[in-house]
Amino acid sequence: MINLKNQLLISGAAALVLLLLGMWLIVRGYIIMAVIIMVVMCIYVILVNLWFRSYVTDPLAKLAAISKKIADGKYGDQEEKIIDNEIGELTDAINEMSKKIAMADKSRTEFISQISHELRTPLTAITGWSETIAYDPAVQGDSLRGINIITKEAERLTRMVAELLEFTRIQDGRFNLRIELIDITAELEDALFTYGEMMKQAGLDISYKSPDAEIPLIPGDPERLKQVFCNLLDNASKHGGDGKKIDVGLENDADYVYISVRDYGHGIPEAELPHVKEKFYKGSSKNRGTGIGLSVCDEIVTRHGGELIIENAAGGGCIVTVKLPMNSD
Repeated sequence: MINLKNQLLISGAAALVLLLLGMWLIVRGYIIMAVIIMVVMCIYVILVNLWFRSYVTDPLAKLAAISKKIADGKYGDQEEKIIDNEIGELTDAINEMSKKIAMADKSRTEFISQISHELRTPLTAITGWSETIAYDPAVQGDSLRGINIITKEAERLTRMVAELLEFTRIQDGRFNLRIELIDITAELEDALFTYGEMMKQAGLDISYKSPDAEIPLIPGDPERLKQVFCNLLDNASKHGGDGKKIDVGLENDADYVYISVRDYGHGIPEAELPHVKEKFYKGSSKNRGTGIGLSVCDEIVTRHGGELIIENAAGGGCIVTVKLPMNSD
């Protein structure tokens, strides 16, 4: 009887083991199948992501970069067409737009250059003859006043033509610097002497704060930097003339020289500040001009390794700071 019970127990245990083993084999099969499915799904997701990145995300990112360049005024770059679908069509459209804008910009630059060269000769003749006539003792009263107006307006147009020619040199790559060691204090004071008397005649008071100590010679192009200083003084007199005062300062630290020109006019609207150095940008200003003077100044200062900083001054008016390195890299 006991042997029979033992046999039954052994048989039951064996059956249970066989059942559990069968269940384990089934569960293991499901686990293996689930793992295989998960691995396949992961590989599929990775492949889809790689495809999406290669054919959608990366091309769109490159198109966005080209669009930003176009918005910043850098035209002509072409993006390679990767796939022949809607993104490929968008690539073709942006490439064509970039090409046409570059052609239009080149045509505009060439037109400006040609017109500027054509204007130089008659303006030189007008200025020369008006100055000659002004020295004639027979010219008096309103006639003399009229001749002086002609001279002044001819000089203004001559400056505008010079700005336009400088702009075209920058655009077509003919703009170069002649770097040498210069006395930046002397260059600034020469510009102040050039514009000082004219500003006094216009009723503007110029306050100049010279450096506390002698500034060492720095690398720079004297003609180009004097052009920057004269342009900034001219801008300050035109846009800040209502304040009847212009402050000019010069200082330095171990790494940079700082030249500041501050007027006491109405300042620049905050929304326009980020754009004032863009070519042909005039904003809400009613003053006459080409709108490229600050753009040329910015190009000159940048090529010196410096920075042109334009901001509104505390208490009203605008302050422009030219930051130039003390030493060349």
